[in-house]
Amino acid sequence: MFIGDMQRKRDFAMQKVHDAIRIHGGTTLLSTGITGDDARMALAAVDAGARMLEPNHPALALARGHKGVTSMHDAELLRHEIPLEEIAAVSAGIRSVVGQDIFITVGAPGTFTETVPLPFTDEDARLLSCSGVDGLHVHKSTLEDLRNMVAIAHRNGLVVDAYIAHPSDRHLFGIPAETSAEVAQVAREMEAIGVDMIGLMTGMSYEGVAAGEIALPIRERLIALRQAVSVPILAEGGINAKNRKAFVSTGVNILVVGTAIDDMARQAVRQTVQQFLQSESSLEPNGLRHIEEDYDFSSSTIAQSNLKRKLFV
Repeated sequence: MFIGDMQRKRDFAMQKVHDAIRIHGGTTLLSTGITGDDARMALAAVDAGARMLEPNHPALALARGHKGVTSMHDAELLRHEIPLEEIAAVSAGIRSVVGQDIFITVGAPGTFTETVPLPFTDEDARLLSCSGVDGLHVHKSTLEDLRNMVAIAHRNGLVVDAYIAHPSDRHLFGIPAETSAEVAQVAREMEAIGVDMIGLMTGMSYEGVAAGEIALPIRERLIALRQAVSVPILAEGGINAKNRKAFVSTGVNILVVGTAIDDMARQAVRQTVQQFLQSESSLEPNGLRHIEEDYDFSSSTIAQSNLKRKLFV
């Protein structure tokens, strides 16, 4: 592999990241979930201003209903069964729709803390890189595994965003660090081995947190991360439209949001379908009379008919 060429590719990728952060005033969005595994939704996110997207294998398992999974928790248990080739195909499709200026990082089989033996090789990284991917979304739980992942990614022109987790997290999605001081230490070690962006898992639940706020331990961990490293930092987990400003106030550069977008999309579909079904039911039992009252059929063509009032009330 040509080292200079792959360094240049990574430089272009990081320029996309820095551009997104700058354009959005210091904190940007990494849109995932439904906007990362469906090209239509990815384009909608980009049209709305998103400049960073993340397809990943658990979200794809959920989107495909793999073995009947209907929750992200269940999808996490089966994510390793999604073929890498399917992730590559999804990524290539999204790239062809959103264009070259959008940053795409990918979570793929082998890049997370896996529950079964699952290698991630140079050939795997090369396939993703050639599919239009800019980076790897990595959730390894040891520095040794992360160091190997960084080497593979960089050799194939991919940057790495990797994460710090809390030891008590339900799913271990990063290097464990319990205290803010440990977060800072682990972050410095991650930066030293070449991680391009360092994230903190922030989905832990705490009692007594006011609406629109984030728990003090999460705030302190994010601030410790920000002060420890010079690379862009991310927050992932528990972020929504109400507490977004609280996260931004910590100095985080990138908000990773999937569940909140998925929930809004589901609600929009549910409400729209209900509206159509309610409208259809309003036509019974006197549907023909309603139609005759609403339209003037005396014109010679349908195109000339006059709408007298809305069909659906």
